[in-house]
Amino acid sequence: MDTLFTPWRYKYISSEKTSSGCFLCEAAGDPEDADRLVVALRRHHVVLLNRHPYTNGHLMIAPREHLASPEQASREGQAELWPVVLECKRVLEEVYSPDGFNIGLNLGQAGGAGLPEHFHLHIVPRWGGDTNFMSVVGGVRLIPEDLGELRDRLAPLFGERGAS
Repeated sequence: MDTLFTPWRYKYISSEKTSSGCFLCEAAGDPEDADRLVVALRRHHVVLLNRHPYTNGHLMIAPREHLASPEQASREGQAELWPVVLECKRVLEEVYSPDGFNIGLNLGQAGGAGLPEHFHLHIVPRWGGDTNFMSVVGGVRLIPEDLGELRDRLAPLFGERGAS
């Protein structure tokens, strides 16, 4: 068996869990806490880095309300979502110049949602040939960028954090 050391996860697994247990609600409720990895806050949505990314710059957009599905959002919330997606795409293009993107939702447990009671959209920058031998042979992803440093680098590119 191979051993992969992940000392950065110890703080998470040993921390006291809140009653809600929803990391998206916690991020929206305390966006200034650097550990929440929030890069932008909008009137109806929070944008944060994925703590377990597929690639550098893997973002998530979630409603600030605890909603299981997009149709539960208000009309204003629904109308805000696509402009936030495009804003995230613009920022990631500026920072990484990717060759493409995966943008999508996993809705419900059967749909692959890791947190089925709070929907969120993933934006994953992709590059030609970004599946390398580590992923294919070793079953390991290499993310060469510290999430805290990336948060500090991306957040200013979204402009005012509370803007809508």
